Amino acid sequence: MPVLADSGPTSSPAVASRWRDLRKRALSAALLLPAAILCIWLGAEAWTALMAAAVALLAWEWVRLCGFSTRRLPGLAVPVVVLLAGTLAVEGLWLAALVVLGLGAGLTWVIGRPPRYRQILPGGWLAFGVVYIGLAGVALIHLRGDAMAGRVNVLFLFMVVWASDIGAYLAGRCLGGPKLAPAVSPNKTWSGALGGLLSAMAAGGAAAYVMEAAGGAVPLPRVLLVAAVLGLLAQVGDLFESWIKRRFHVKDTSSLIPGHGGLLDRLDGVLAAAPAAALLGVLLGPGEALWH
Repeated sequence: MPVLADSGPTSSPAVASRWRDLRKRALSAALLLPAAILCIWLGAEAWTALMAAAVALLAWEWVRLCGFSTRRLPGLAVPVVVLLAGTLAVEGLWLAALVVLGLGAGLTWVIGRPPRYRQILPGGWLAFGVVYIGLAGVALIHLRGDAMAGRVNVLFLFMVVWASDIGAYLAGRCLGGPKLAPAVSPNKTWSGALGGLLSAMAAGGAAAYVMEAAGGAVPLPRVLLVAAVLGLLAQVGDLFESWIKRRFHVKDTSSLIPGHGGLLDRLDGVLAAAPAAALLGVLLGPGEALWH
């Protein structure tokens, strides 16, 4: 009689492989999250300094991803334009910052195009990076610049995005199931997407309850709606980043952060959700929390 193979030894490596990056992710998060929260808490100046460093690194990764160098044109135009737009945003010149991003993207596209002018790429990718990174940087500076609600709004945004990422990771690894978009990201599942959405809503509700001024009542349906929208945008940003990496045939945008790849890999959700959060802040008016 044939002996049935024991499934233990074969399943154990599969389980280990499923969680092989968990330790690196945890160590990286333990270093990065406290630094980000500290800068949010200290004030607009510390936050602006962090944003300047972040957009410079994001621009460097983007230019490198596109096959250019930040030491010379056209790659140099990307960090220069996004930092200039951020400087204008710090001074409260929001419209000028957006104009600079638009003009800078157009200029980068022109100088980055090959001699055959009918081709869009590679200058088109460089130009897109100006808007992709610059708009998120301006949005985050705008959010934190609100003297009354800046701190709670940025904390709310990051708590929702982080919860979405962590919830999607844990649910996807634990539950598995049908793939969400196998042609874009083979490891993402529908269970992970649902886990990320529910985690974002739970984190948003908890953050709003803790940060509500003077212990006021929290408009729970509105909180959950805002958190759900931001969480969904964060997941869209994650998928979009995966599509970009497949387009350029790379696994990570850089090896800057152990366990996470590059800063673009880590902040893909924030890059997508921050402009929407800033727009909501503009519509609500100064001093209003995003969930009001």
